[in-house]
Amino acid sequence: MPFELPALPYATDALEPYMSANTFSFHHAKHHKAYVDNLNKLIEGTEFADLSLVEIVKASEGKNPGVFNNSAQVWNHTFFWHSMKPNGGGAATGAIAAKIDADFGSFDAFVEQFKTAGATQFGSGWAWLVLGTDGKLKVVKTGNAETPFTKGDKPLLTLDVWEHAYYLDYQNLRPKFIETYLTSLVNWDFANANLDANLHAGV
Repeated sequence: MPFELPALPYATDALEPYMSANTFSFHHAKHHKAYVDNLNKLIEGTEFADLSLVEIVKASEGKNPGVFNNSAQVWNHTFFWHSMKPNGGGAATGAIAAKIDADFGSFDAFVEQFKTAGATQFGSGWAWLVLGTDGKLKVVKTGNAETPFTKGDKPLLTLDVWEHAYYLDYQNLRPKFIETYLTSLVNWDFANANLDANLHAGV
């Protein structure tokens, strides 16, 4: 079965004024869709054809750059949409709030690490909050289509810092986009669900 473009978990204008419907018309309907379409063409009739998306990402890394880049970007983008919600942002809530305090020292310390990761990722990439292999939270950044779960880390949240993610709304002001994500968009309910699931199972 070919992969399909996953629907957004909210309306295209639901994150306004922080992320515009115009941005989604390009980012989701064009960029994300192109990764899905390219992936389907690349895997047709190959050893990847009957694998799950996660299996394709893991099997293609370091072996088939085209398949890896497109499959990982399909996964990353789908995860990114769920990392945001209307009326999101602000201090962490639930179980992850206590774990952030324990593993980073404070919520403010996490925020600074996350901002730094996103702002210093040279070129295209992602900033992530992950559950590390040692059972502790950490912030990581990845370039291009790279994704943390291929290294054993368990993603809890991500922010897309590819230029197409923010340029229509923020132009070249990536730090402002990162700040807005943290204050007004981040979905702590999603992070808590991932934390709970990943404490009991792998990706």
